[in-house]
Amino acid sequence: MNLWWQQFFLVMAGGSLGAAGRFLIGGWMTRHVGNGFPWGTLAANFIGAFVAGFLLIWLEGRGPNGLLWRAFLMVGLLGGLTTFSALMLEALISARSSHFDVMLSYLGVSLFGGLGLVWLGARLGEFLRG
Repeated sequence: MNLWWQQFFLVMAGGSLGAAGRFLIGGWMTRHVGNGFPWGTLAANFIGAFVAGFLLIWLEGRGPNGLLWRAFLMVGLLGGLTTFSALMLEALISARSSHFDVMLSYLGVSLFGGLGLVWLGARLGEFLRG
């Protein structure tokens, strides 16, 4: 099997695991924190941002195996776990419900928190790489 097909199947496998993880995180957050704010999507996106930053550094220079790990972990798993469409949909729902304060805080926390976490993940990857 050539490299493209290997990557394709790894993306599919990782994506299914990531989507299941997002479902589990969303359900857990709703049960434990409530549904007044989209905590589940925020948590999934923050976890994904941190892990993506770490993996960016960790996978550098790994050769052909790095391509396979990137396909499975970054494109598949994190692609299925994190979701820009859910972020935008939840912002729209807040706006349509006249909860502009929730919408603005959610978007701000998501963008700035995600940027901070992807940076922290990359720094951790650099630290562990030595």
